[in-house]
Amino acid sequence: MKQEEILAIFKQAGAILEGHFILSSGLRSPVFLQKAKVFQYPEKTEILCRALAEKIKSENLGKIDAIISPAVGGIIPGYETARHMNLPAMYVEREKGVFQLRRGFEPKKGARILVVEDIVSTGLSVRECISALEELMLNVVGVACLIDRSAGEADIGKKLISLTQYKVPAYPVDALPPELAKLEPVKPGSRGLQ
Repeated sequence: MKQEEILAIFKQAGAILEGHFILSSGLRSPVFLQKAKVFQYPEKTEILCRALAEKIKSENLGKIDAIISPAVGGIIPGYETARHMNLPAMYVEREKGVFQLRRGFEPKKGARILVVEDIVSTGLSVRECISALEELMLNVVGVACLIDRSAGEADIGKKLISLTQYKVPAYPVDALPPELAKLEPVKPGSRGLQ
């Protein structure tokens, strides 16, 4: 899929928001990709995740035993991508602020895992997910996402496969442009969920 096709799906779903947003990283941005608005439409989600699955397959990562995603945002794209790859889909969720595999998810030690995330900005959630999986002696072979907001700048320590890159500005709170500083900030992400 081409970037314009991917962004068209986000636009059709009303998922490209403009304003003053507090990102999960704490950075501020005038643009927020509210992927939940896309994920409410199974047909749009299926198109994106089928394309992501095809891109993953073309990367020759070798055998993959399962897909594991960080909750909350990665659950739907992880599941749908796993469906197209005929793989089990699991997710980590925060317990006392730390990602854990729960709900009876028990991949075998040494299993080859692909982490699937919705959107990568700084890579913090992905790094936390990888750390949790590696503590369980799982072999994380790579990470895939629908959109890489960092345009390749996020350091996640693993190969990153993105359906597209879409760089939007992000600023520390003490370096906001005046037009952004005038707007009331909104925190639409899920990092604070426990």
